[in-house]
Amino acid sequence: MTRDKQPIAVTGLGLITPGGQGAEAAWEAVCAGRSLAARDPALEGLPVDFSCRLPLSEDDVDRCVGRKSWRMGRIAKLGVLAAREAVRDAGLDPARWQGARVATIIGCGMGGTEKWEEQHLRLERRGPDQASPLSIPMIIPNLVAGEVSIDLHARGVSLAPATACASGATAISLARVLLGAGLCDIAVAGGVEAAVSRLTTAGFWRMGALSERSHAVAEASRPFAADRDGFVMGEGAGVLILERAADAAARGAHPRALLAGCGSTSDAHHPTSPPEGAEGAEAALRTALDEAGLAPQDVDHVNAHGTSTLLNDATEATLIARVLPHRPSVTAAKGVLGHTLGAAGAIEAALTVLTIQHRRVPPIANLQAPAPEFDIDCVTKQPRPQDVRAAVSHSFGFGGHNVVLAFTAA
Repeated sequence: MTRDKQPIAVTGLGLITPGGQGAEAAWEAVCAGRSLAARDPALEGLPVDFSCRLPLSEDDVDRCVGRKSWRMGRIAKLGVLAAREAVRDAGLDPARWQGARVATIIGCGMGGTEKWEEQHLRLERRGPDQASPLSIPMIIPNLVAGEVSIDLHARGVSLAPATACASGATAISLARVLLGAGLCDIAVAGGVEAAVSRLTTAGFWRMGALSERSHAVAEASRPFAADRDGFVMGEGAGVLILERAADAAARGAHPRALLAGCGSTSDAHHPTSPPEGAEGAEAALRTALDEAGLAPQDVDHVNAHGTSTLLNDATEATLIARVLPHRPSVTAAKGVLGHTLGAAGAIEAALTVLTIQHRRVPPIANLQAPAPEFDIDCVTKQPRPQDVRAAVSHSFGFGGHNVVLAFTAA
């Protein structure tokens, strides 16, 4: 499969985040720079009992999805809502695809974890005949892409990449490959996760990945701070509509930005820890820039993975300082939205597009200044006006998955 380097346009955005429903709600939340972490009744009694949940009840989500919601797990519902919003934002009508080959590429890291736990408890307490016949469709990760394609009547390629916290970015990168190779005309691409559950929270806590700042929940996630101690679990979905720029122009669409390049590598190092030298991440960054026709000094802005963990932030700060020594502005959304795992790469890609559009860089929540050993220009306290012409969005996942997306102004 060859990749044509023709421009790929971002024509639509769909976001469901702890900041609310819609791209502008997420944008306003990250620009406010205040954490959305709160006590979570579902996690009561655990060592970490707070998270970044959506401000939508399950009834609200079901009402938005409509009559098909009964057969879906929460993760698929969020994916469908974000995809619908992205399609509307792009000015497309699925009832009038007119033979267009529409691909659906929706990544996730965990699948339907809440259904795993719910159905296991039902099995143990009430017996096998009480397990739902929909258990498997609600659990398997590919059903998010499946339900999105069904909902949109999209009959092109349908894929469900699982590269942990890089899944959403991997989906967008794959969409670029498919469009460049002429294998689809429109790509509905992104990531979704609804994995805030007792088991996943306990598991991440046992790994030492979660913040234990229970005495100050709203200050828990603090990317690049000297006293960072881990991330806060979040949930959400991000979907982008991608088209070849020439096709978008032919239908009169106005791109929000261009997806100019992508880079994907593997660390081949450790299941959960990045290598100290960040060689794999650097290769992904340089590949994305090369494909975009950009030199390192052309990068105005970095939307960092910024998990607020000791190792990730240190490795990423080293990477940015080494490859981009001219000190482009750096932001990280997880201080506000929490870590949405498989959705994070897509949500942050969308926020990077909005940064280019709005000419404003959101601040990193809970950060007064980066740790003194980090030679990077973190935006703090309030949004920074900036004419961003070229930006990169970093995503790094367990297993050593590195994905960098390069965006330019349309």
